[in-house]
Amino acid sequence: MNAEKVVEYIVSWLRDYAEKSNVNGFVIGISGGIDSAVTSTLCTKTGLPVLCLEMPIHQDKNQISRGKEHIEQLKNNFQNINSEEINLTATFEEFKSAVPTDGDLDAVNLSLANSRARLRMTTLYYFAGIRGYLVAGTGNKVEDYGVGFFTKFGDGGVDISPIADLMKSEVYEIAKYLGINENIIKAAPTDGLWGDDKTDEDQIGASYDELEWAMKQVELGKKMADFSDREKEVFSIFMKRNRANKHKMIPIPICKIPKDLK
Repeated sequence: MNAEKVVEYIVSWLRDYAEKSNVNGFVIGISGGIDSAVTSTLCTKTGLPVLCLEMPIHQDKNQISRGKEHIEQLKNNFQNINSEEINLTATFEEFKSAVPTDGDLDAVNLSLANSRARLRMTTLYYFAGIRGYLVAGTGNKVEDYGVGFFTKFGDGGVDISPIADLMKSEVYEIAKYLGINENIIKAAPTDGLWGDDKTDEDQIGASYDELEWAMKQVELGKKMADFSDREKEVFSIFMKRNRANKHKMIPIPICKIPKDLK
């Protein structure tokens, strides 16, 4: 991959889309991870105003510090960047106190984790609304169109997806080209929705390199019977998540009424 050309293409695409949409700039949530660091840098390189939002909810201190360091780096290199921190911990706790949390513990915990992402989405769109900005998504190709590892109407609720056609390995290539902080590049990917040090690999059961491999095998038309041992296990993980999360990757189903009934 030609990182320089890809960066130029994405930046041009972002600028053209914003200008055609008649908006003032971009707003993006900063998590301390590589995807938001790359996406925010690409948005900033358009020259249009960019607002970086930190929205901690019981956030790990390392995630917070990495996010702050990244924002500071952007501010040192660009004039069109602003940031705000909106601590949503109290809002989340109030939400928890208002909803039932009995029943299946795993289901409750997953729903609460997804609620964190949806609170952040609501916050992003608040700022987008008052400033006339687009909400820039941070999902990569493996997450968004491979295993569906995102929250529906949470971090999946965005206006544009600048890096959604990049595999995770390609995001790392772009990060190195852009000079993203080394501590962000080396940090284990995590969605930060659980209030602990749980990584994406812990949750999924496979690394992004493995998932990327599996996604390429599907594109080649491979089947489960073609693999054994760890490869078979990874392929199975990918296929199960891909099937289970199809509802996130396709448009909302519409009940089309036959014309003779209308």
